[in-house]
Amino acid sequence: MCRGRRSWPGCAKRIRPLLALLVATAATIAAADPSTLPRVSIADLHYLGAFKLPSVWSAGNPDATFSYNDDGLAFNPAHRSLFVKSHVYGQLVAELSIPVPVDSTDTDLLKSAAFVQDFADISEGNLNPQNIANGMRIGGLMVYGNKLIGAEWAYYDGASEQTRSHFTSGLTLAASGDYRGMYTVGDLFPAFVGGYMTSIPLEWQAAFGGHALTGHCCTSIIGHQSLGPSASVFDPEDLGVLDPVPAQPVVNYPIDHPTLGAWGVGPPNPVYNMSTTITGIVFAPGTRSVMFFGATGLGSSCYGEGTNDINLAGQPTPDGSVWCYDPDNSSKGTHAYPYTTYVWMYDANDLVAVRNGNNQPWQALPYFSGVLNLPIAADTLNGTAYDPSTQRLYVEEACAIGDCEPLLHVFELTTLDEIFADDFE
Repeated sequence: MCRGRRSWPGCAKRIRPLLALLVATAATIAAADPSTLPRVSIADLHYLGAFKLPSVWSAGNPDATFSYNDDGLAFNPAHRSLFVKSHVYGQLVAELSIPVPVDSTDTDLLKSAAFVQDFADISEGNLNPQNIANGMRIGGLMVYGNKLIGAEWAYYDGASEQTRSHFTSGLTLAASGDYRGMYTVGDLFPAFVGGYMTSIPLEWQAAFGGHALTGHCCTSIIGHQSLGPSASVFDPEDLGVLDPVPAQPVVNYPIDHPTLGAWGVGPPNPVYNMSTTITGIVFAPGTRSVMFFGATGLGSSCYGEGTNDINLAGQPTPDGSVWCYDPDNSSKGTHAYPYTTYVWMYDANDLVAVRNGNNQPWQALPYFSGVLNLPIAADTLNGTAYDPSTQRLYVEEACAIGDCEPLLHVFELTTLDEIFADDFE
């Protein structure tokens, strides 16, 4: 038996099965009133370590690699594995095992995942090379029952031509004939919904009026998308059944309601600025927290050419733009150096209030927003995934090592453990 807080870490493994049962029981009891469940704090995300993805390169298909990959990460409970995207030019998906995470900044010591299923085009050619070249991207993945749900967004849709955003596939990546889509989800422009997704915990589904959340944020053409976290409730079962698929917004910030911050040059505002990106969402069962993950700039916002010469900052460039001090990014575009990985946490009760018509989506505010510390620093995330059976959160950090290859960081959500910790002292 555990006696005293000092002995708690050493015996946690012995009581984990009982603890899981207690957590499940608590969730069942709270199901009648999930509004009383605990909120997650940043201190509840305990870092366990990281692992690498296989370093692969195919001469026959140079896009079948994890180098320069982009958004899209999903946990598969059937195999206790992860679906991960390929190089941005390929938009392929592979399934990988999850090795034991190692807490070390020496990447040579990190274990490497193994392929469970090789790269495949889950769109079966519907997200064709021409579309990819024109900027179409898979922005989110989610395992739902025996299906893999995908969401799509347009990298640069200045003409606002996109009308559909979601599709379905089977869990056997190499299988053909199981692609279905594309589907319109909701009444908002697809840039509000065509990205990250998460299941809504069972105890919250009645209050939210649906089974999943889908959203998207902070890419090109900001005028037709959210200036900060965005999420809408939808039912994946409706994909291919209803057209459009009903979707109820519960949080978003259109350009005429920039509650968290406006898009444009200005003083530091890490909660939202022109450099902010959001690529993942997690709604952990047994809590009342909806968490968004991404990255943001901590400095002043600037649009122009990046430079590592601070004396040039604010000065005109030869092409009529301005110089923005940014030693990390020399391209012309948005800057707010320095950058950090970031998390926004919302109380589910506030989102339900929007769902019930008591507030507007842009009136919901995060109860916490702040830095998500990672030991091997980079400034972009490719997505998040959550395993409720182990309370483990997987965060994919982009371009962290090698030839712009990602790392997978692993956190344990301990809010629920701590509810019962005193019972074992």
